[in-house]
Amino acid sequence: MSQSSQIFRVLKADDGLRLDLFLTRHLGISRRAAQRLLEEQNVRVEGKRASKGLALKDGWSVEVAAFQPPGSEEILPYVGEELEILAEGSGWIAVDKPAGMPVHPLKEDENATALNFVASRFPKIYGVGEGGLRSGVVHRLDVDTSGVLLFATEERNWKHLRAAFSAHRTEKVYQAVVEGRFERPTKARLDLRVARHRPARVEVVPEGTKLSGSRRCLTYLKPLEIFNSATLVEARPVSGFLHQIRVSLAHLGHPLLGDDTYGGSRGRFSRHLLHASLLHLDEILVESGLPADFQAALEELRQEKPRG
Repeated sequence: MSQSSQIFRVLKADDGLRLDLFLTRHLGISRRAAQRLLEEQNVRVEGKRASKGLALKDGWSVEVAAFQPPGSEEILPYVGEELEILAEGSGWIAVDKPAGMPVHPLKEDENATALNFVASRFPKIYGVGEGGLRSGVVHRLDVDTSGVLLFATEERNWKHLRAAFSAHRTEKVYQAVVEGRFERPTKARLDLRVARHRPARVEVVPEGTKLSGSRRCLTYLKPLEIFNSATLVEARPVSGFLHQIRVSLAHLGHPLLGDDTYGGSRGRFSRHLLHASLLHLDEILVESGLPADFQAALEELRQEKPRG
């Protein structure tokens, strides 16, 4: 059930406190849940939209619109084609997410996400981790990215797996098809920040510039197969940031084919060509073969005649 709108007055004890921490303290929610409220524009300070890092002043008003208490939402039974379960173990499961499918619902009426599928077969996942519509989610893939997606079905495993991702103790391998001839292995070390939410867009922060929310990200890139006008590239992100591979390649002048968000030509491709092919952490090793649309794109590129 949604709560009613709430208005708080900043007291002297909270003077100088960050807005997201203020929400965490006064609403009794997690910091991530507070940040989601801000992303969804459900919070106003002195009548204006504000960022999570805003330092509050004594006497200011903070208005929080009605919102669903995090973790209380219902996950509907899955509707859609059966997903392939790539591997499973004690307290975890990995599925092969198709392109076009979200990882988890954003609203209660959604029933065609990867989490809906997993929850329909493993009801005990409900309430694990962030709970609610994010129950058991260990990491995320963009909607149009296909491949290995990992969930935790038990709380203890969720904490262990999340810690592994946070500490960069994971090996993640992606395959991407990019525009142009990407001819040399490259180490992309960039500062990234989310410039816009819904639809999300990430930007590269110029070197030497300090901006709130920016993070240093590292991705190893190497060509696997070079075509006439495109290249199949292996990407190994060390960090894990929204759109990291897509933004890094675009910054290097080689956007993903089909990725019109970052300058790639949509053309004949219905989605950006990025596939999560391998995930390895501790005892878990999961692989996913290239989907049919990705293979078809490669075959088409192989048959292209050289220009000129």
